[in-house]
Amino acid sequence: MFELYQMEHLLAVAEYGTLSSAAEHLHISQPALSRSMQRLEAELQVTLFTRQKNKIELNESGRMAVDYARKIMEQAQDMIGRIQAFDRSQRTILVGSCAPAPLWEIPPLLSDLYPDRTISSEIRENELLLQGLRDGVYQLIILPYPAEGSGIACVRYGEEHLYFSLPPAHPLSGSKALYMKDLNGETMLLRNHLGFWRDITDKKMPDTRFLEQEDVAFEELVKSSALPSFVTDVALKREGHPPDRVNVPILDEEANVTYYCLYSRSGRNDLSGFLKAISQDHGL
Repeated sequence: MFELYQMEHLLAVAEYGTLSSAAEHLHISQPALSRSMQRLEAELQVTLFTRQKNKIELNESGRMAVDYARKIMEQAQDMIGRIQAFDRSQRTILVGSCAPAPLWEIPPLLSDLYPDRTISSEIRENELLLQGLRDGVYQLIILPYPAEGSGIACVRYGEEHLYFSLPPAHPLSGSKALYMKDLNGETMLLRNHLGFWRDITDKKMPDTRFLEQEDVAFEELVKSSALPSFVTDVALKREGHPPDRVNVPILDEEANVTYYCLYSRSGRNDLSGFLKAISQDHGL
């Protein structure tokens, strides 16, 4: 039976056109590559190349073999990735989130519930999170909308509402509520690593100049700056109200979000403690 390395060798010959170039790419000698292709032909009992002096070309059978070799290598890589992801899932719970706020609560809760597991988290784009859940990269993801599909379950997690954080001297600080367009074109302070919130600000406030800052620098600047910024009800509950700032609710539909936890149905039992905990804490 042929070996995976022979499939790799065959694909290299097809891509680079000559044994010498393919051997250089593979970091093996040309005679070694030639012997590898001869063994493959012997195992398949088919001639894959038209050989001439100082020249070798794939024949029709060889081109068909290349197509199958490509599929075999793709399946092998998929197998490796899925097995590695499954192995990690036995030792690690990887949480992917669309925004920072859910990660303030969920990883610590998981650490308490599963002390023998490593809890890791990251913020990624919505579609990448969904694909990662389907591929077994994530055991749990948080999205700003419900999504269910083959093998995926979804439960409501909580809400987050966006506010403008304005200095008292700002002309709109006395407003009961505002739309994002009302401050479009101004210069604003902005936290970095905001996940999907960053896409919303770009979309709704295209003429605004955002000065992005790390968390620690951002909090200090807000205290001393006359520039408007954003804050959410979840952040206010966690961090408290900044002094000398007026928090005005934002009316845009996109600024008021409900989060959902998505997980693999096959992993429900593994996360049963977590699902029970959030159902109790959030009244689900």
